[in-house]
Amino acid sequence: MDLAYIPSPSRGVVYLGPIPLRGYAFCIIIGVFVAVWLGSRRWVARGGVKTTVADIAVWAVPFGLLGGRLYHVITDYELYFGKGKDWVGAFKVWDGGLGIWGAVALGALGAWIGCRRRGIPLPAYADAVAPGIAIAQGIGRWGNWFNQELYGGPTKLPWALEIDPAHRPAATPDIGLYHPTFLYESLWDILVVAMLVLWADKRFKLGHGRAFALYVAAYCVGRGWIEHMRVDYAHHILGLRLNDWTAIIVFLAAVTYIVVSARLRPGRETVVEPAAEQTDGEPQSDAGAVTGGERPAPDAAAEAAAPHDEAAADDPANAPDTQAAKPHAAEKTAEAAKPHAAEKTAEAPDTEPSKKA
Repeated sequence: MDLAYIPSPSRGVVYLGPIPLRGYAFCIIIGVFVAVWLGSRRWVARGGVKTTVADIAVWAVPFGLLGGRLYHVITDYELYFGKGKDWVGAFKVWDGGLGIWGAVALGALGAWIGCRRRGIPLPAYADAVAPGIAIAQGIGRWGNWFNQELYGGPTKLPWALEIDPAHRPAATPDIGLYHPTFLYESLWDILVVAMLVLWADKRFKLGHGRAFALYVAAYCVGRGWIEHMRVDYAHHILGLRLNDWTAIIVFLAAVTYIVVSARLRPGRETVVEPAAEQTDGEPQSDAGAVTGGERPAPDAAAEAAAPHDEAAADDPANAPDTQAAKPHAAEKTAEAAKPHAAEKTAEAPDTEPSKKA
């Protein structure tokens, strides 16, 4: 008897009246919100506008969902097309089946469109959202837990995942406990990939898309060994699963980009969103009004004081220190009278006769 294991949900959907609430969809939605929230904080810290990440996500997320589904359907086409298969199932995204490789590739195309419309560089935007995407992937992996899919081989470990008989592999119908590869990948994405990108970006000031490339390379390392543990059906090439080959190729491409980019464009972008620079760079007057053609509003206190000053000038009685001014006027009158008195004395005739020797 197994004393410790991770139970699987009895069902992956709950109905709110006629509306189905699917755990798989909830995990994806929560992951998107977390990615946008963290990406917005990082974008603002780089000098961008707060709403830019969400505006571009309106383009990136739908493209990413479409790309993820296309990759899954193309690489596992035999699940939906052929004799006895229902091709309508290719559109049932809620049943699971999103390839991260297609999601990132087509999501990047949607982000590029959004960046072009905002006039900002795609590499800088990708650097800002990279750790958020890793966390979103980690949250989204719990959707596989709700659907009881994408697990590993049988195991007796205490954290083994219980799988219902309806979801077990045909080769092991009597074994109920398997490796929870969804959990391994979730922990890898959040605790390793996201934390590594956050640390390296802060430590080395990564720019020009290198933080995003680091996220891609780190994810591929973990995805490689986790993919090798899975027992679900997959195409094999030279003994390796198709997704293992994809991880190897993408890893090499990401590392090459980091090396070449560091040589050609070292450092980090100084301006990531010109619109934010123009808004923040407008000069302000002392009164807080923007200078640039408009005269600042007159001071209300000065206007209120002006009528009182005019009234004081018109009415001498209202002028202050009137009495104190009178002595000064008297002094000025006395000073002005002295020269006139001297002139009169000089002009007066000499009335006393002079004496001769």
